[in-house]
Amino acid sequence: MNLVHQREVLLLVEKCSHCFSTYDLATGRRISSVPLPAYPHEFVTDSDNRFAYVGHYGVEHSGITGPGGHTILQIDLHLSKLVRSIDLSPFNRIHGLQMDMQDRLYALSEEKATLLVLDAPRTDTAPRRAVSSGGIKSHLFALSRDGQTAYCMNLLSHTVAKVRPWDPLFTPVLCSPGEKPEGYALSADERTLYVTNRWSRTLAAIDTETMQVKASAPSRDDPTRLYLHADGQRMLVTNYGERSLSIVDPQTLRELAHVPTGARAIALSFHPTRPLAYVSLDDDRVGIFNLDSCEFEGHIATQREPDVSKVVML
Repeated sequence: MNLVHQREVLLLVEKCSHCFSTYDLATGRRISSVPLPAYPHEFVTDSDNRFAYVGHYGVEHSGITGPGGHTILQIDLHLSKLVRSIDLSPFNRIHGLQMDMQDRLYALSEEKATLLVLDAPRTDTAPRRAVSSGGIKSHLFALSRDGQTAYCMNLLSHTVAKVRPWDPLFTPVLCSPGEKPEGYALSADERTLYVTNRWSRTLAAIDTETMQVKASAPSRDDPTRLYLHADGQRMLVTNYGERSLSIVDPQTLRELAHVPTGARAIALSFHPTRPLAYVSLDDDRVGIFNLDSCEFEGHIATQREPDVSKVVML
């Protein structure tokens, strides 16, 4: 019997190098890179980490105009190979991606303000359903574990919309927590949605049942993304304008610690078992951040503009 040796790796979209890469976490060495069309952005993996699905946004960032991309790129993680492109035309500027607990894939078309669903993404060649995102310039979304409810961040209409992808008659329920809501985190019990409001410089906690803001607090400059740790006791906010991280108490939205990052923090992911976060920085490094000491333990040199990441065993 052949035994397959697995190692801990960091999966990483390198947006301005136009590729999807794998790094060995023990050494920081880049193992492989899969070339992709220009400016891939978000990605998700299925439950057994066999395939990654990357959205082809097609432009560098949300402030750039143009049609962007219209495909989802399916990557075999075992082979480090792009196996196919799923054409979602006419839906374009594919950005936010999520998978539910049944491995159904959800993709958000920013340009068409539409949430798409692929029931069987390993084989589907087109979406099987679509619903309105309930707003304009829909960039990211949170998803309930069962996939029945999504919360779309609508940058230009300054709203968060609750939608139900599997109920074609459901009318989106809107909340306006602040200007340009973008970052999000859904609590473990799915009763609270945390949101960053970039232009308002605020954090908000939304009651998902009523879609009313139940708490709000000032943030640092341009809070872009928000990540709730599995312990439920701390959230990390990437302050894009200030080039820093904030560690925030999710119960009070009060800042517990503030850590300058030097470069702009673009995105981050948590280690599944250790108190570490992997912070993508726009100086072409991923910072290894210790959540207990609130210090960076080191950095991994990457290619141009590391973005979304995930730690897996491969």
